[in-house]
Amino acid sequence: MWDQEEDKRQLRETSIQQLNSERYVHTFKDLSNFSGAINVTYRYLAGSPLPRKRYLTIGLSSVKRKRGNYVLETIKSIFDQSSYEELKEIVVVVHLAEFDLAWCESLVQDITRKFAHHVIAGRLLVIHAPEEYYPVLDGLKRNYNDPEDRVRFRSKQNVDYAFLLNFCSNLSDYYMMLEDDVRCSKNFLTAMKKVVTSRKGSYWVTLEFSKLGYIGKLYHSNDLPRLARFLLMFYQEMPCDWLLIHFQGLLAQKDVIRFKPSLFQHMGYYSSYKGAENKLKDDDFEEDSFDIPDNPPASLYTNINVFENYDATKAYSSVDEYFWGKSPSTGDFFIIVFDKLTKITKIKIATGTDDRQNDILHHGALEVGQKVIGTKKGKQCSTYITLGEFKNGQVEAQEIEHKITFDIECRVQNKALQIAARVSTFTRTAELHRQLGIEMLGEHLLKLNIKFYDALGQNDNPLIQNPFDQYPRPITVLYL
Repeated sequence: MWDQEEDKRQLRETSIQQLNSERYVHTFKDLSNFSGAINVTYRYLAGSPLPRKRYLTIGLSSVKRKRGNYVLETIKSIFDQSSYEELKEIVVVVHLAEFDLAWCESLVQDITRKFAHHVIAGRLLVIHAPEEYYPVLDGLKRNYNDPEDRVRFRSKQNVDYAFLLNFCSNLSDYYMMLEDDVRCSKNFLTAMKKVVTSRKGSYWVTLEFSKLGYIGKLYHSNDLPRLARFLLMFYQEMPCDWLLIHFQGLLAQKDVIRFKPSLFQHMGYYSSYKGAENKLKDDDFEEDSFDIPDNPPASLYTNINVFENYDATKAYSSVDEYFWGKSPSTGDFFIIVFDKLTKITKIKIATGTDDRQNDILHHGALEVGQKVIGTKKGKQCSTYITLGEFKNGQVEAQEIEHKITFDIECRVQNKALQIAARVSTFTRTAELHRQLGIEMLGEHLLKLNIKFYDALGQNDNPLIQNPFDQYPRPITVLYL
């Protein structure tokens, strides 16, 4: 088993080098400037596009299988696992990429009978690209020592997907690719939208919501024409999932951006290629209990020493990565300052990993605050409220909107001031602030007064200067 996986890995790396060669990159750069559609006249087998753009198009391509057929179950899962409000934001496009037209007509009858109300509502379209638009599929290059029928199958599949992407390029803001033998998690659209919102302002080409095949891959719809032409250009070179890795790399997304838990699960037992057994399962899939956070945009500050490149931002990311600090001690902090006032309903912080279960935060507190101020250690809030203490490396607070009366600007993970400084409960507040390098409120206000006073002194307006000369400059305030 290891040898097979190692062979596949080496083949992928070789293909990457080939496709990243100067000739291919130059060709792709020419392609990247072209955003026009491929000239294909599609047959509408069921439904027709509505004029209003949706949030998400879900596309799947299906062919006749020798054993098993799961497309009806896949469509059913998409609709059953979506709420009424979510259904308003999606359109499902099924490309029947089979040259046997009798099979297509039979399946269309089953689809329209079972999902008639979705077809009428414009939520379900079934299309077919005629065989005459396909390129040559016989006598192709036998890359990777694949048998001729395997080369034909995967090359045609690339064209199937290219025609599907081409059709869907103007139906919605985003596009999700599924295979035709998939089960969906409950309210997958809401979970996906949380992730998209959390990535606002960051660059991405592909977001992955499953680790299997061409399942759960999300794109911006305006990238679809380029992706369609890319698949069509290199259709005989390699399988589609390998081409997709190259596509995102050529568009400068270096790393895979995949989210857990997975929102889609492979459910078929037989492959569309020769009916071979295919029992692959995504062990990160959760049907009902997904909990993808929608972390709002924020800046992060910590005084904990970072191990290697496991920096603080990775603790806040929605992807499968983490922050790794070197031996945090009493008084250390990890502060999240939101870019704007934010209403928070739930906060959950987990420390440690499966393979390092003792590397957890044994003692700490979760606090939220308001009124951001600048300190020697970066931005902080002037006032905090404690929401909970860490237990077994975790802390969770729910229904926060009912526990505090203000919108949150800061979230801090540390011990309360007295505990952080290891001092007596009766120690003066000024001493606590001195030890922790945090300004007292009076000091902060004094600085603001002096700054304002000095600015007035530089103003040439006599209406300001005359009374200004009568008042002395603010003096320093001492806290004992």
